[in-house]
Amino acid sequence: MALDQRKRIAVFGSGLTGRYKCGICRALNIAAEDLDVDLIYFNSYGKLRSIYSVAEDQESGFLEFIDLDQFDGIVFDGEGYNIEGMADRVERKLRTAKCPVVSISSHIDGFYNIEFDDAGGLRAMVEHFINDHHFTRIGFMSGYLTHPDAQLRLNEYRAVMREHGFPEDGVGMFEGDFWYNKGVEAAHYFWSLPQRPEAIVCANDYMAISLINAFRQMGVRVPEDVAVSGYDGTPEGKDFLPHLSSVTRERNSIAYKALKLLVALAEGGSAENADLTVSPRPILSQSCGCEPLEYKHVLETVDRAHEDKRLLSTAVYELESAMLKLNKVENIRHMETVFEEDSVNFGEYTSFFLMVHTDPAGMPVYNSSYTAPSGKFTPVIWIDKNKEYAESTRTFHSASLIPQASTDRCHVYYSMVVHFAEKIFGYSLVEMAGKDIFNEFHNVWLHTLGLTLNALYQKDHINKLIGKLEGFSITDGLTGMLNRRGFDDKSRSTIASFSDKKNVCTMVVDMDGLKRINDEYGHYEGDRAIRALADIITRCCDSGEIAGRTGGDEFYIFAPDYSETILERFIGRMKQYTAEYNDSNKRGYLLDFSWGAYITESDSYGRIEEFLKISDARMYEQKMTKPGRRR
Repeated sequence: MALDQRKRIAVFGSGLTGRYKCGICRALNIAAEDLDVDLIYFNSYGKLRSIYSVAEDQESGFLEFIDLDQFDGIVFDGEGYNIEGMADRVERKLRTAKCPVVSISSHIDGFYNIEFDDAGGLRAMVEHFINDHHFTRIGFMSGYLTHPDAQLRLNEYRAVMREHGFPEDGVGMFEGDFWYNKGVEAAHYFWSLPQRPEAIVCANDYMAISLINAFRQMGVRVPEDVAVSGYDGTPEGKDFLPHLSSVTRERNSIAYKALKLLVALAEGGSAENADLTVSPRPILSQSCGCEPLEYKHVLETVDRAHEDKRLLSTAVYELESAMLKLNKVENIRHMETVFEEDSVNFGEYTSFFLMVHTDPAGMPVYNSSYTAPSGKFTPVIWIDKNKEYAESTRTFHSASLIPQASTDRCHVYYSMVVHFAEKIFGYSLVEMAGKDIFNEFHNVWLHTLGLTLNALYQKDHINKLIGKLEGFSITDGLTGMLNRRGFDDKSRSTIASFSDKKNVCTMVVDMDGLKRINDEYGHYEGDRAIRALADIITRCCDSGEIAGRTGGDEFYIFAPDYSETILERFIGRMKQYTAEYNDSNKRGYLLDFSWGAYITESDSYGRIEEFLKISDARMYEQKMTKPGRRR
């Protein structure tokens, strides 16, 4: 399909590196290739617990810069947004889209919905225990009861139990947390009941794993003493020993139906005849006793665990080395080099782009002169291993977040916000080499890059502050010219740089009549006159002159490579500009000055102090010859 004809579909989700979410990403990627569409995932980190607290504004701050008009369709996976309010903000954003939106994890009014028969899956598992195993004492471990999935699964469990003539909560119901934290408490609860359960149905796989582990510590065997089932069909449940009996969410079917619907709608079709229902499939395995725990499976699982541990250790070592290098980064180009050399631990990728905010003046966000986001971005890391992207466009904006590819194939991108603390720097864009998403080390890299960008920002701010302070120390506050220290440092440095002898010139300029101006018109007007003379001197310095205000009404000028001709031009222009000032000045006084100059030959050992003494004496001689002289 031609590049301009291929549909582009956005996927909004959170915590996509989790093992369950990895599966839905892979399913979407396979479906995208089959349907020949481009995908771009907008992935949120989710809550990072006590290590680094991520706030709602940090996660959703990038949303306002995403122009949804560039997409032909949107897939929304609302599960996993465990930062309060985040899912609602994403949903509100997606409601502004002109293209169709499909929700694949929960029913949302106003969107197209892939309906998963959650209740049917839970019913099938409970009825399996009743009809196939003939269990009569069954317990239930729920998720936290404020969650809609927990409520639906508990209600269906109770309905099945009532239909078969059992108490609706069976031998007992325990409220878990959809995670691993309640297993010990649940195991003690169930095993202390007057009627111990023959089977326990858990509302998801993670709670089932934690429950079985707790039973194991108590000496309770699964499935010999009690059968346990999970829900969702996670990779963790398939690797766990005993392998979990569970209910799969049929991710391949969900992904294909979602993308197929969006493509059809984008091409002018309708959803009237689309099959948007996905039926669950029970996985009857070892934890309910339907399959034996085979030695071969144990070895495969242990070998895989050892390999994962080895790869994890290697990835950690590589990341530690990279972080040490990033701590020494001096500039943006160096940061790109470190990333390109060391970003080997989150999976093979073909391209990686780091785009940062720019302000209306084009200043990047890591520059301390940056003011506010303009909606434009510039790349600071540009890695294109297969040379598929043109670098001619170096500015991106909300309507074109993705570089233009030159290859006629479908592309899958993952985008995440890059920030440090409250400061949002921009976004990343990565394209993996295969169908799988990156691992968690990618997120660690983004956090580290955010930290590095913040360090560069702080460094730039400090350097500019130091420069400003240094400027204060060598700059005259009234006129903005060099002060005595600044003049001495710069002129001496210039002389010291001489490689051979040169004709140099020193001048001393002194304002005439400053005391009279101060006495008759006030010190404010005296300062105004000093600034006027300073501006005139500065305007005349166009031949390499170094000028500074070195006293109340006294100015020094040093010029390397000078001649009498240049000097005459300099003084002539000063007199001209002074006359022009006096013509326009209506304050009742005339600006005037006396001057003395000395041209001589000097090498790098020349003493500018001696030259200035001669210039000062000549200035004084001239001043004394003026009629009606007043200091």
